[in-house]
Amino acid sequence: MLMLGAGALPSTARAHEAIGPLTPPRPALPLPLLMHDGRATSLPALLQGRVTAVQLMFTGCAAACPIQGAVFAEVQRLVAAAPLPRAQLLSVSIDPLSDDAAALAAWRRRFGAAGDSPAVWWAAAPPLAHAEALPRFVGDAAGALTNGDRHSTRVHLFDPLGRLAFRMAEFASPRSIVETMAQLARRGA
Repeated sequence: MLMLGAGALPSTARAHEAIGPLTPPRPALPLPLLMHDGRATSLPALLQGRVTAVQLMFTGCAAACPIQGAVFAEVQRLVAAAPLPRAQLLSVSIDPLSDDAAALAAWRRRFGAAGDSPAVWWAAAPPLAHAEALPRFVGDAAGALTNGDRHSTRVHLFDPLGRLAFRMAEFASPRSIVETMAQLARRGA
């Protein structure tokens, strides 16, 4: 296991400013979300009090998204084995036209998402009017609906205060995601 110094986060390819720690962390957008179980919430409400790994995806994707789902399945397993308290995973659709609650619930089932494990795995979609807000906020503007299958495979980490604190590299390993989540959890909030 990679050991990090107190307060240090991995500097995964800092040469590219779109990845690595954000200093200072950025408070989450007040983004409304429709959850896989049909309830409505907001991004800040969902993030509060937990270290959260967020991936952008859409259920009809046949390229990168199934890989991202498999990565989150392994992250969930590793968090449960750690255990890493106050950790959760969130798959956010960039295609709210197609991804209703039923499609999001099927996405979760497809990859074995658990709602009662130490790493709760949620799936959500914003309303169409807000579809491009989260990709822009996290620095993945390629996730916009204007280019369907072109979107980032980064995982974005939010601290327990609901702030975007770290951007992982493209296709980051599950272990590096969990290690960085653990660092954020140890920092406290």
